[in-house]
Amino acid sequence: MPLILLTNDDGIRSPGLKAAAKAVLGLGELLVVAPLTQQTAMGRSFTGRSDALLEPVEYRVEGQSVRAYACEGSPASVVRHGIQVLCRERLPDLAISGINYGENVGAGISSSGTVGAAFETASLGIPSLATSLQMHPRSFLHYGEQDWTAAEHFLRLFAGRLLATPMPFDVDLLKIDVPENATRETPWRLTRLSRQRYFHRVLEEPTLTSRLGDGHVAVCVDHGNLEPDSDVHALAKDGVVAVTPLSLDATSRAEFSLILKALDPA
Repeated sequence: MPLILLTNDDGIRSPGLKAAAKAVLGLGELLVVAPLTQQTAMGRSFTGRSDALLEPVEYRVEGQSVRAYACEGSPASVVRHGIQVLCRERLPDLAISGINYGENVGAGISSSGTVGAAFETASLGIPSLATSLQMHPRSFLHYGEQDWTAAEHFLRLFAGRLLATPMPFDVDLLKIDVPENATRETPWRLTRLSRQRYFHRVLEEPTLTSRLGDGHVAVCVDHGNLEPDSDVHALAKDGVVAVTPLSLDATSRAEFSLILKALDPA
């Protein structure tokens, strides 16, 4: 059977992680390796206690026991360590990060621990999915009650397709963002990553006495200049599932001749 690795940035006890495991139950042998604690917005950082170990965790999904481990560290460092320790003889056939509390769209995805973990597994040559469910920012850091039904459906759909069919070159991972009111019948759309910022930290009256944690997180979209083929447009404006292919190659697509002209006009 295929080996499916599951991870996240919300921690081993996240209901979203359990929902992901439920979604792909039966598609392969499941292995859960996740941060011990909440690690939202850690990006692809490699941080954590130097003495942290993989700790076996009792984990049951739909009455079935699943092999699971937790480790005190960032998502990318935990998943990297887990693969080195637990997958020495066989790399996973698929890696899934999520289901995240909150969407990951637009130019700010580099801060996402969910996407960061998927980039780490993709860099090891493992087909990878980063899956998120849209919700209000106040729900990001707390395990609130959520309806995961639609997110589970689309995660299973694309997990099955990645297991069955290799993606073209330069598609290193798929980012899936599910609208909060989505159903199984909600359409999905292939999208590009928007260049717009999506989440903003708002300081009402910033001064030198303002602290790093002051203010609040808000969604701010410039709808007038929003790219119609973007993930933000699909999710926030049209209410469809955004499926965004991402590449490990972050090189600018501009012609090198134009860049050289700007850098060396002589």
